[in-house]
Amino acid sequence: MSIEAAIIISAAAFVVSLIQAIFNMRRANRSDAKSDGSQLTTVIVKLESISDDTREIKSDLRDVKSDLKDHSERLVKVEQQVKVLEKNVFRKED
Repeated sequence: MSIEAAIIISAAAFVVSLIQAIFNMRRANRSDAKSDGSQLTTVIVKLESISDDTREIKSDLRDVKSDLKDHSERLVKVEQQVKVLEKNVFRKED
């Protein structure tokens, strides 16, 4: 009888520990889900910040391209004026 009681007590302890393990796993899963949600939110915020920075860089790049085009046009005009002045100066000396 004492062996049967020991087996019953062992089986009951096993069932209790199994139930406790299941509850702990569920609690850990809920905790992990909350943590994952928090990390996902952080990643989304950082990606939005990167996206804003990228838009700002693109805008700055457009401004630089526009300035470069303007400077190129002005340089061409100045070169033309220098050629005209050069011709006028050399003609006067001849």
